[in-house]
Amino acid sequence: MLGLRLLGKGFARYGRSPKLLLLGAIPAVITCALFAVAWVFLIIYIDDIAGWATWFADDWSEFWRGLIEFGAGAAILIAAAFLSAVGFTAVTLLIGDPFYETISERIEEGLGGTPGAVDLPWYRTLWPSVVDSLRLIMFGVLCAIPLFAMGFIPVVGQTVVPVLNAILGGWLITLELTGIPFTRRGMRLADRRKIMRANRALALGFGIPVFLVLLIPVVAIIVIPAAVSGATLLTRRSLGLAIEDRPGPDAIRPAGPAGALRPR
Repeated sequence: MLGLRLLGKGFARYGRSPKLLLLGAIPAVITCALFAVAWVFLIIYIDDIAGWATWFADDWSEFWRGLIEFGAGAAILIAAAFLSAVGFTAVTLLIGDPFYETISERIEEGLGGTPGAVDLPWYRTLWPSVVDSLRLIMFGVLCAIPLFAMGFIPVVGQTVVPVLNAILGGWLITLELTGIPFTRRGMRLADRRKIMRANRALALGFGIPVFLVLLIPVVAIIVIPAAVSGATLLTRRSLGLAIEDRPGPDAIRPAGPAGALRPR
């Protein structure tokens, strides 16, 4: 529930500034157009792709061949939805890296700054971000293979597989979205994984709703920049930093004078 609330806070903070709304929407619009074209072609040729994937059933009876082709088509669409949500996030963040870096940095500035920040221009952090994103996408592809195979199993493919899709997709999207605030601190993918594993429920509570909303066409244009805002808050929460403008007595603060945050 806290992860979901952080996503809501991200929407609220992102929506306060019309300039940030426009700034964050530009990369998402470009990515949305690219993925829309890919999905149009996939839907048009899904029958042909399913038939190609089930070549072994060409000599079966019409009923069983039709059943296996239907299962293949459903499995392909489920796997494509999983890869689309993960891939959409990765591509959008790469296209809009300087835009989303600005959004994330402004949010942290309003919360007292970024303890441990590494002062590097965005183009110096772009290549590490590309490498980390490619590693996550490859991991997503490896996860999609068994999910695709399970999609052929009647009932399981239409019930269990979508749930596993949401869990794995939410986890990968959380790792993607937290990349910007972690990279600002000089931390790479291995650091993200370690810290998010220690806050797994929080990470999934944030990432699964993002994954599900990204399945809705066009809505992703608004969701991605708002999710970057929420992921910045998630990162601060996971690192023990305050996430409120005016930290209360129960706000979590890091130990030590270097990272201490004081109320205004």
